[in-house]
Amino acid sequence: MTTQSSTHARGRRWLAALAVGVVLAAGHPAVGQAVPPPPPNPSDEELKSSRWQARKRAGEVGELTNRLAWATARLNRLRDEVARKQELANKARVDAQRAKEKAAEAKREAKNARNASRAAARKLAMAEQAKDEFVAGSYRQGSTIGGLSAYLSSDNPGEVLARAQVLSAVSASQLDAIEKLKKARIAKANADAAARKALQVAEQRKAEAEEAERAAQAAFTEAVEARKSQYSRTAELQAEKQRVATLLWRAQQKVRGLENQRQRYEEWLAAKRREEQLKARQAALNAAGNGGGAAPSGSSKSSNALIEEVVARAMSQIGVPYAWGGGNANGPTYGIRDGGIADAYGDYKKIGFDCSGLMIYAFAKVKPLPHYSGYQYHAGRQVPLSQARRGDMLFWGRNGIHHVALYLGNGQMIEAPQSGMHVRVTSVRYDDILPYATRLIE
Repeated sequence: MTTQSSTHARGRRWLAALAVGVVLAAGHPAVGQAVPPPPPNPSDEELKSSRWQARKRAGEVGELTNRLAWATARLNRLRDEVARKQELANKARVDAQRAKEKAAEAKREAKNARNASRAAARKLAMAEQAKDEFVAGSYRQGSTIGGLSAYLSSDNPGEVLARAQVLSAVSASQLDAIEKLKKARIAKANADAAARKALQVAEQRKAEAEEAERAAQAAFTEAVEARKSQYSRTAELQAEKQRVATLLWRAQQKVRGLENQRQRYEEWLAAKRREEQLKARQAALNAAGNGGGAAPSGSSKSSNALIEEVVARAMSQIGVPYAWGGGNANGPTYGIRDGGIADAYGDYKKIGFDCSGLMIYAFAKVKPLPHYSGYQYHAGRQVPLSQARRGDMLFWGRNGIHHVALYLGNGQMIEAPQSGMHVRVTSVRYDDILPYATRLIE
């Protein structure tokens, strides 16, 4: 059985006992065990602390939820970034392949240019050879048709004209050979330049493509690592959120458990008050039946009178400061030093009561009491807390008595609480209360 189900089971059993007690109290108000002992009553501080813890955990869950949402969004962005970088890497590989192909094509073009350059060189050599041959032939024919002497040695105009036509033809051939030589030289120079340029462009594009491929691959690797890191962080946040959510659930369970305990205690307190009212009415009926409205017997009157005198003496000190070690049978006195909290509040400079000092003053006409709550607990007859009545002393400290107060009935008491406070009337606190009250007046 879980803790929660056990708590609920105990609560059901306690409520059943409470219901039986109320019925018994209604039918037989003189029965002492009509209302069971009080259930645990968490203090206001416990309730406040548990609710604060629940709110704190809820706030942590909310903060972690926001952080997790941010981390998830970043993870999605990084996932998209990885996909984008992956595509860029693919593009870089494609571009690199194309650049390599262009580089190969440029090499082929460079090779063709070099071949063209070699062909131009061969043509140039042929042109040079044709020129040399023409010049040599011109010199060999110079005695008959070359130079100005060809004209001067002619015997008639017809021979001069024939020689002029031959010279003109030779000159045209020479000029054509020279022109071809020029063109061959220009063609070779252009082919050499084209070959160098094509090779340079090919190498540059190849280098750029390889660099782009390396950069794209590095960017892709970086993006993948970033996504891995963010995935781990997101998983950590998810685990932390789950852990805190579990703590929140436990804190909420604790709050509900304490609130259920408080509710059961308040139900017990209401039943206790109803029991006391029933007892009071029964006592009034008994008194009316015994004496037809006459006063109670001397013994009863004396006990009631003593109780009221004790209560009156205690009530007369409401508002008197708390002073540790203060109070005696005659009234409030200076407190004493304790070397700690009381000194910090200046109790040794105040005239007042501590808790046991107030009991000494209240019961001064009934019985002298020692100035120590532990001894006062054994100063009279001990009765179950459920049977406590007006004029009994209540004690706290299951691990060592540390406080005493005078019960006024109807769930109220008068006490000298602690340093910094004053004598007051307040509701009975059942947290850490002892299961027995001490009765000095029977």
